[in-house]
Formats: sequence, structure tokens, C-alpha cells
Amino acid sequence: MEFKTLKAIFKHLFNFLMLASLSFMANANVVMTEGYVRAMPASVPNTAAYVTLENHSDKAVTVVGVETDIAKEAQLHTIIDENGMVKMRQVEGFTIGSHESLTLKPAGDHIMILGLKAPLAENSKVNLTLIFDNDQRLDVELPVVKKPQASEHDHHQHHH
Repeated sequence: MEFKTLKAIFKHLFNFLMLASLSFMANANVVMTEGYVRAMPASVPNTAAYVTLENHSDKAVTVVGVETDIAKEAQLHTIIDENGMVKMRQVEGFTIGSHESLTLKPAGDHIMILGLKAPLAENSKVNLTLIFDNDQRLDVELPVVKKPQASEHDHHQHHH
């Protein structure tokens, strides 16, 4: 090959790699550091996902939705105490401050996965897409775990 041809190829390759890395950096503002989906008995049509997210950007972002192909829908939920009764409620979003983290956990804020299309096998993987208010989307893969590593006082059954 001629030098001019190689030079053109390397120039295009360099430009592509620069654009790809800039795109990755823009999408890497929020990252998941850990997470799992709770394994439930086959007769239970719902489960929950728990994740820890870190916001590495200079602006707060809000998780406003979740998509998955393993269930009819996924919703953002929180636990509230209403006159001594613990209740689960759907919420509009979870905000993560600039350079802060958000932990979704049992007995607190979490992702409800409703209407499972099939039972989830322990140690299988579940794909979720987290949607943010700045149009960012974050694809995550979570293991299905029967018994979370959380302490026993955090244990909370998710039945709807």
C-alpha cells in the first residue's frame, strides 16, 4: 500500500477512536458499582433489583425509568412509613447529586420488576436499562441472587 493510503486509513481510524472515546466519556457520567436482582420462588411474579450508582458528572442527574425485556414493566419504588404501616410506593425518580452515589437496597428505594415473563434462575443474569432525565441510558447486567449479602434487618419480601 502507498503511504498516502495508509495515512488516510490511520487518520480515519484515529478520528473514529477519538469520537468513540468522547462518546464513552459522555455516557460514563453515571456508573453502576454493584447490584443484583433478588431470586424469588417460581410462583411469585415480581421481584426487585438493587444497585449502587455513582454520578461522576458536575451536575445532578435523576433516574426516571427502567426498561427490561424479562417482565411486563419495571418501576422505581420507595418504602414509606404511614402511621406505623410500612408501604411501598412508586416514585417519579431518584436524584443522584454531583459526585455522589445512590444505593437502592432492600427496605428502601429499589426497582420493582413486575409481571415476570418466566421465573428467574439463581445465578442467571438480568439486563436492565436505566433511563436518566438528561437522556442518558445505562445498560446494566445484574446477577440473580437468592440470598442478598445485606444484613438480616434489611431483609424485606417484595410481593404485590
